Amino acid sequence: MSIKLTQLSHGGGCGCKIAPAVLAEMLAKLPATQAFPQLLVGTETADDAAVYQINDQQAVIATTDFFMPIVDDPYDFGRIAATNAVSDIYAMGGTPIMALAIVGMPVNKLPVEAIQQILAGGAEVARQAGFPIAGGHSIDAPEPIYGLAVIGLVDPKRVKRNSAAQAGDRLILGKPLGIGILGSAMKKGLLDEPGYAALIATTTQLNQVGSTLAGLPGVHAMTDVTGFGLLGHLLEVCRGSKLTATLSSLSLPLLEAAIRFAQQGIGPGAIERNLASFGDAVTFAPTVADWQRRILADAQTSGGLLVSCAESEVEKVLQTFHQAGFHQAAEIGHLATGVAGIVVA
Repeated sequence: MSIKLTQLSHGGGCGCKIAPAVLAEMLAKLPATQAFPQLLVGTETADDAAVYQINDQQAVIATTDFFMPIVDDPYDFGRIAATNAVSDIYAMGGTPIMALAIVGMPVNKLPVEAIQQILAGGAEVARQAGFPIAGGHSIDAPEPIYGLAVIGLVDPKRVKRNSAAQAGDRLILGKPLGIGILGSAMKKGLLDEPGYAALIATTTQLNQVGSTLAGLPGVHAMTDVTGFGLLGHLLEVCRGSKLTATLSSLSLPLLEAAIRFAQQGIGPGAIERNLASFGDAVTFAPTVADWQRRILADAQTSGGLLVSCAESEVEKVLQTFHQAGFHQAAEIGHLATGVAGIVVA
């Protein structure tokens, strides 16, 4: 197709997200939700989705996610956006049951066939995950936007908050980092076919394993890594759980093609926005190279699950990831008592 989707938008994927510090300021004056005791998870700890308890066995999970294209192929864009949107359900330990499509398209610039392919990509992911896209809403927009509002179910006892991590927990990351960097390289015409294939394979891999991980007794907290980068989402875990994290820069799973581009300074503008938002909460050892810092703050689109679990559960968590096809899942650090923040060694 001659039209390049990424040329129609000013940003792409989860790199479009508003910087963490700015978002926190925007949400600061929202009314408190304590008057709704059945709301198990709201906005208090910047968790992945809202959770509302229906009865002793069932709670509803609600989330929405949408963005502008990270790739040029319409079908791939639809698949990535849908995979990313449903990931929040899995990150809470739930199972998706239904979704609504969120569609904004520049109808005077984009052929109907391209829009059909975007929707078809999203529908294929929903089919794979076992839930229907039962409706939605569309508008004529200046830039292409696609995503889903997803509803899921979970046993209230299996909800995995990002604020329930415990001192002594080990941190395990399910997918490799570097997605935003590869997207930027593609936009510059620098990404080869193997690199593009790695980008698509990673961003369209459903985090369904989260529903299984939620059933392991030693798994205390989960979140998925998206637009704020690994550091941003781990910092939410640290602040919510009132713990400090230590990461090993040498243990991080990375997309091999992203390393070279990171070393060349290629990446989305969200990297700088994210780094600026962390302030004094993140400390880097002198041995951590600038390109490693950038990968740690790289905006991930449809990134991996970040699991906080007891040391005794590490092998079981890794085995569960690997058996589900997340072959690069790895232990990357640990949590301890202390001031909420992150040390990268």
